[in-house]
Amino acid sequence: MSCCRAAADACEEAARAPGDPGPPARRAAREEVLAASRDLGGGTIETHFSVPAIHCGGCIRAIETAMGALGAVQDARVNLSTKRLSVTWRRDAADPDAVFAALERLGYDAHPIDAAADDGDPTLKRLILQLGVAGFAAGNIMLLSVSVWSGAEGSTRDLFHWISALIAVPAVAFSGQAFFRPAVAALRRGRMNMDVPISLAIVLAVVVSLYETSQSGPHAYFDASVTLLFFLLIGRTFDHVMRERARSAAAGLQRMAPRGATVVTADGARIWRPLDAIRAGERLFVAAGERIPLDARVIEGAGDVDAAIATGESDPVAVGPGVELPAGALNLSGALTLEATKPASQSFLAEMMAMLETAESAKPRFRRYADRAASFYSPIVHLAAFATFMGWGLIEGDWYRALYIAISVLIITCPCALALAVPVVQVVAAGRLFRHGVLLKDGAALETLARVDRVLFDKTGTLTVGRPRLLDADGHDAATLSLAGALARNSLHPYSQALTQAAARLQERPSAPALSAIRETPGCGLEARLGDGALLRLGRPAWALDDPSADQAGVALAQDGALLGLYRFEDAPRAGAAGTLAWLDAEGFEPEIISGDHPSRVAETARTLGADRWRGGLQPADKIARIQALQQDGHRVLMVGDGVNDAPALSAADASIAPATAADVGRRAAGFVFLHESLDAVVRALDVARRARALILQNFGLAVVYNMIAVPIAVMGYVTPLVAAIAMSSSSIVVISNALRLNLGAGRMTRALDRQARRAPGAGARAIKTAPAERADARSAGTA
Repeated sequence: MSCCRAAADACEEAARAPGDPGPPARRAAREEVLAASRDLGGGTIETHFSVPAIHCGGCIRAIETAMGALGAVQDARVNLSTKRLSVTWRRDAADPDAVFAALERLGYDAHPIDAAADDGDPTLKRLILQLGVAGFAAGNIMLLSVSVWSGAEGSTRDLFHWISALIAVPAVAFSGQAFFRPAVAALRRGRMNMDVPISLAIVLAVVVSLYETSQSGPHAYFDASVTLLFFLLIGRTFDHVMRERARSAAAGLQRMAPRGATVVTADGARIWRPLDAIRAGERLFVAAGERIPLDARVIEGAGDVDAAIATGESDPVAVGPGVELPAGALNLSGALTLEATKPASQSFLAEMMAMLETAESAKPRFRRYADRAASFYSPIVHLAAFATFMGWGLIEGDWYRALYIAISVLIITCPCALALAVPVVQVVAAGRLFRHGVLLKDGAALETLARVDRVLFDKTGTLTVGRPRLLDADGHDAATLSLAGALARNSLHPYSQALTQAAARLQERPSAPALSAIRETPGCGLEARLGDGALLRLGRPAWALDDPSADQAGVALAQDGALLGLYRFEDAPRAGAAGTLAWLDAEGFEPEIISGDHPSRVAETARTLGADRWRGGLQPADKIARIQALQQDGHRVLMVGDGVNDAPALSAADASIAPATAADVGRRAAGFVFLHESLDAVVRALDVARRARALILQNFGLAVVYNMIAVPIAVMGYVTPLVAAIAMSSSSIVVISNALRLNLGAGRMTRALDRQARRAPGAGARAIKTAPAERADARSAGTA
């Protein structure tokens, strides 16, 4: 019996949302859905639908199977993290109404992708509330139970039991819905899932406790049922928290695009319009500090643009008339008049989001081991409990005692240990990683990271710090550097900021002269007038010296065309970068640098860090292609990157890590974020992930051994429901205690890295100069 099918059926019960607009309203949006589709060329389009009720692997299978049965659909993919359905079909045969109807038959509500508000995960909010109610009830009932366990008898004991019932019954009815609804939905269709034995044990324990209380019986199990529910909700809530943190990578990328842009009409007027209303060929005005709204060509103006979103280049790019700019690039200086070359649905940002969605959907989904085992475990548990009930009832004729023993069997075999086997290890591993400066964002990433055998690195901001620093700052004349810093602080250019910081660190800072008429020339530099009227320039040597033949590398400071100072910069390697690459190479991970930077710079970085494998000049699609090539060869790939342009690659890889300094969308797409400066966090994360996987397998082994011992004893009638509850809780404690062993000392990989660091302190400390290096072929792989 398929667990996935049961899970899919369970999803149907909660799929309908109040206030649904209904089929007529959705069908009225048919043209809107098709207009928002992405054109793949050749008459084929890709349409996205939001399906908020998706929450498990069973949902994915049910929906993709139903979509495959529609004749017009060529391909259908469900993205669990973003709860989206992507359908590929021919434009002339596309029928969104058929998709809505098929989803309705499965019990899912769907909305056009632009009409579905991103209100987070309502299930997560509900789980947190249910967890709080269950925790409050369990704590209070435990306090009452202490009095009963201490020897309270007669009316006093009955009073405590009734008070416990008044707390337990509404708490179980409310907090247990996370398990009751899926269980009922599965049972209605004659199927089983792991929620069924959990629900039966909780309900029967409460019912029998109520009966015992009404008969003034000595035992009631309100504490066991509510405590069991509390522990199970912890595991389920943790799973949803991990998904909530990982589900918005594409949304973060989408937020980089402005909602609208300033359109320049034929008569020169400027009108703000939403992006969807702008067509290719229209003129746009983009002021300094604004992002490029659509893919466009510069027709007037000049300035510096941060195009790292597309290229990964750390340096701003000087642009002028005729230069093509991608949507999402940041205009750093100078007003620009652009001509839109593509509509919003086909822009660079839209393509990036589409790649991110595709990469997330194509990534293997590692389901929790407990979910896989539940399809076999649940029927066995129910069969054992039913057989126990019938056997004792037929043999002794005491059906109440038979029910009493059957409840003991259900409780003692309740899959609490199975349900906690993975989440509890994830919690402990997350804490261990955090102490190493690594934040776990996606619970599934822990399992996939443990199986990684290839590691790819972006360059700028990952292997390097990504912040240029002035080279040989102490060797420059203090007065000249102070003058350069006074002028540089009027610009946001990275080199200007580096000069400003270097000047601020001077021990004896000469007083800078007053500057006036300060002006920034886009793509060239800064200029100002001194008190005596002399012209001071800071920027490209050819411009600052007013000499087109000047080809010095660096930033020049000139007064009336005379050179005062020439400044070169360095991009420092990230701490631990060389050691991490060397260790990964020695362990057979074959680390490789894949970067959008110019191949010459990538080669220089590879030489500095001792890397043998590198590729430069790569676009986001090229990085994904490299990852997919390794995956097709049977490898599991870890991607370490930081830029917006790395987000699709981070999602396409089996596991991904980003530094805390990464772009927001990069952090959202990654399964891990390392918070400290050192790159040895990559090795420490690998170490924790492999140890965590071993503990997960051990936890399943412990759960199996526990059931092999406990079930026969319970079936023979030697266990009361109270003892069964204690045994069940003990199995959970054993699983949790085993998971806590992850905190005992460092693993083999971490110890080896620490020994290597002690043998070669400061490895990789050489800076990478930003001055031009020897040329290399674009998009080439090489050996540094």
